[in-house]
Amino acid sequence: MGLLAKLLRGVVNEVADDTVRTILRDQYIENLFELVPVMKKVNPINLAEIGMRAAKGIPVSRPLGSHIHFSPWEQLLFNPVHLFRFPTPENVSINTSVKIGPRAKKPLNISIPVMIAAMSFGGALSKHAKIALARAASMAGTATNTGEAGLLEEERKEAQLLVGQYNRGGWLNSKDKYSRLDAIEIQLGQGAQGSAPQRTTAKNIGEEYREVFGLGKGEDAVIHSRLNGVNTKQDFIERVRELKEETGVPVGLKIGATHHLEKELQVALDAGCDFVTVDGAEGGTHGGAPILEDDVGLPTIYAVSRAAQFLTGKGVKGDVSLLAAGGLVTPGQMLKALALGADAVYIGTAAVLAMVGDQIGRALPFEPPTDLVVYTGKMTDHLDLHKSAQNLFYFLNACIREMELVAASLGKVSLADINKEDLVALDPFLAKALKIDLGFVPPESQDVFYGDLARLNLPGTQMREATH
Repeated sequence: MGLLAKLLRGVVNEVADDTVRTILRDQYIENLFELVPVMKKVNPINLAEIGMRAAKGIPVSRPLGSHIHFSPWEQLLFNPVHLFRFPTPENVSINTSVKIGPRAKKPLNISIPVMIAAMSFGGALSKHAKIALARAASMAGTATNTGEAGLLEEERKEAQLLVGQYNRGGWLNSKDKYSRLDAIEIQLGQGAQGSAPQRTTAKNIGEEYREVFGLGKGEDAVIHSRLNGVNTKQDFIERVRELKEETGVPVGLKIGATHHLEKELQVALDAGCDFVTVDGAEGGTHGGAPILEDDVGLPTIYAVSRAAQFLTGKGVKGDVSLLAAGGLVTPGQMLKALALGADAVYIGTAAVLAMVGDQIGRALPFEPPTDLVVYTGKMTDHLDLHKSAQNLFYFLNACIREMELVAASLGKVSLADINKEDLVALDPFLAKALKIDLGFVPPESQDVFYGDLARLNLPGTQMREATH
């Protein structure tokens, strides 16, 4: 063994020496090191997607949304208290419950302010994955969402609380289906797709998928850019009112976050929506064109803040619930979204990854982890349903426990009591945009600081001052 080790060491040493000599002597045109500056220029993700587009000539379908971190959540910090206001005693429990759509005849009451995001059976996830999500949500006392799909009976059975999407494909839009829901979310767009049409070809649709969606043999599943029969604002208003009268459950609107946010929300208020779901540009999806994921929408952090400010300005904050979605993966990010004005948050990517947990090893190294959960995956039968539900329940429980620790440090007895005054920003622009204090300036000196900054006439300071 000693001799073999020496021989191998010698071979490796010679190969390494030869590689270094080649890299340092050969010109780029003959040098594999050329890939290093190329990948630094276009980055490995763009390089791979250039090849994918060149190979097929069609838009790339990238899972789980954008890889770009648009929302600078790490630039926000919570303000613990010590003496001027005291922390919450450890024997005082923190209230985590939320009432969604308080004006509805039958509001949606959830035990924690974290819900499972819209991920459809067939269009996105396998039946096993949807059942596991629903079971975990029920264990945690929260709701799960059907996504743009029909009514999957197994999901309805497992979900104590089920939010269903009245969708642009029309698969859940009949009274016999939406009357069985605990809340109705009218889906007109999402963070990772905008309002672009989508199509699942018949060859990727199995028998059970076809049955749940009510599709004929050989028929594609098509999500249109518009909701059928809704071509004017008045059409939407009438649709909302019909659903509210027929069901009594909260009826809300889901849109991809946009710079036109306030105009869209005004129509939702005119229609009497009980809640609005704003899905930021970081939102995930089973597969979407990179241009829609990376270059369309509004970052979650700004969308949540603007939506909350709008609802407050209209005097309906507390009556119309605000749900935030899009790239929220840590309890800190979730709690910051709540502090900015959301009543509850949706998690999708984080929920799927938590659900899979250490089962990722069953797919690696030859298949991606998503192969265990997506409808078209080759390894969906390898997903342990019971373990997946337990994993996600534990994850939700851990997230809420961490949020409670912050609440106690802030001197609060309810997660709903945490607000913008409990936050500071580390960046002047972000502080102005979100209308919260800048962390490195005392509260009473904020205006003086921004005045001094403006007098320095630095690039961007005029814009910052104008937003004050």
